[in-house]
Amino acid sequence: MRNVSRVATACFATAVLGFVVPASNVSAAEITSGLKPGDAPAAFTVQDATGPAAGTKLCYRCRYGGNPVVAVFTHKIDDKVTSLVKKVDEEVAKNKDKRMKAFVVLLTDDPDHAETKLKKVAEKNKIENVPLTIFDGTMGPSDYKLSDKAEVTVLMWNKSDVKVNHAFAPGQLDAESISAIVKDTAKILD
Repeated sequence: MRNVSRVATACFATAVLGFVVPASNVSAAEITSGLKPGDAPAAFTVQDATGPAAGTKLCYRCRYGGNPVVAVFTHKIDDKVTSLVKKVDEEVAKNKDKRMKAFVVLLTDDPDHAETKLKKVAEKNKIENVPLTIFDGTMGPSDYKLSDKAEVTVLMWNKSDVKVNHAFAPGQLDAESISAIVKDTAKILD
């Protein structure tokens, strides 16, 4: 009887855990993408679509230097990513005195088509503090070790030291995740 009881208890615990742990947390936790805390972000070039250098190629990693930075690498711009960018834009505006910066990097094989889309997204959503940029290639800068399984990777650093890494499988970025990302911006502010 004891073995039957243990098996029943284990099955019950597994069933309960299956309901308690949301799928988004399980999938997000399983993905490794991007630099780890303690790593130093390397320079890389993007095409600026909406920032102060719109229409030119530059390195925002270089431009922002040792400032606290949020970098969002994404394979697509959808409503969830736009919501994240709007929230980050608000945080940058609130923390100008702390020199907080951010930029979004759309990873694509079609940079010409992407530029028009990014301009429309920025204008429609009044994104003013976060440049939307394009990286020519879906894997992003090789030094950043972005995973092909991650649709969105968010890195945060200060003084060239990565402090935060969030990675999301396709469809896993949600309101709860966005809140956690925004909360984590505190980790890069001195």
